[in-house]
Amino acid sequence: MSFDKMAKTLWTPEIAPSFDPNASIILAEGDCLETLQAMPPDFVKLIITSPPYNLGKAYEKSEADLSTYLEALAPIVEQLVRVLSSDGSLCWQVGNYVEDGEIFPLDIFYYPFFKKYGLKLRNRIIWHYEHGLHASKRLSGRYEVLLWFTKSADYTFNLDRIRVPSKYPGKLHYKGEKRGEPSGNPLGKNPSDFWRVVEEDWESGVWEIPNVKSNHPEKTIHPCQYPIELVERCVLALTNPNDWLLDPFSGVGSAILAALRHDRRAIGCEKEPDYLELARERIHAFYAGNLRYRPLGKAVYQPTGREKVSQVPAEWLVTGEKPESE
Repeated sequence: MSFDKMAKTLWTPEIAPSFDPNASIILAEGDCLETLQAMPPDFVKLIITSPPYNLGKAYEKSEADLSTYLEALAPIVEQLVRVLSSDGSLCWQVGNYVEDGEIFPLDIFYYPFFKKYGLKLRNRIIWHYEHGLHASKRLSGRYEVLLWFTKSADYTFNLDRIRVPSKYPGKLHYKGEKRGEPSGNPLGKNPSDFWRVVEEDWESGVWEIPNVKSNHPEKTIHPCQYPIELVERCVLALTNPNDWLLDPFSGVGSAILAALRHDRRAIGCEKEPDYLELARERIHAFYAGNLRYRPLGKAVYQPTGREKVSQVPAEWLVTGEKPESE
């Protein structure tokens, strides 16, 4: 049975093509500013996105200098703050802008944008991953930043949904009224603001989230796709069932899928028709039960040393020399 025929035999919620407050899934094609302007204020519980970086990728029309790039996003940021609920969160995932070999950390430049509208920075989360492009004139970049802002001091934060096992659960209070009693939380400890690729995140206490590269099960044609589980952690912590999630640069729908997996409603905006169609296909695959997906908390594969690619090349053993750069 073809994918299209199989998808039609299973129930999938209607995917609205434009803003509809009665829908559960919205995928709007075109400029996200138009969709945002049609939305009421204080509507969305979580805004999470990774905006275009202007690094010359296929989905960017042209490279712009940093000031022009930020100015172009200012009207969008203004609308995002308007539609964000008073108890909501905005998570802005960015890397570095590169010009003539010099890097400009975008999180530093974005911070004044959001502070200007009164948002409060709760965490600057570092997402570390092991694989990416190799630099030759500077150290290879292996992290990006997730800025977590809230609109007020009264915001949704479900810590218990994202706790990780304590390293020393048997640790006891050593003084005071609770002396001799367990000092930790039976549900686990608060995860840190440093999310990195390690052997087992549920045992180590940090969040294991590999980036989406060629062998990742979620990989599509999108050149800069983030993993579903990166968004899932934020969905669990910062929203409740039936809340709205918005991704104004939704690409192939990873944030939308993270929301749907946990019974939230979702709005995505995307200019590229090909990405929008892929997002629709992935949503249908989710409801059909065959979405290619890396499960939340799955251990990252560790080479055993028996794989050829993990062994030292014979040429290096003969000459004793290694290339200056990869």
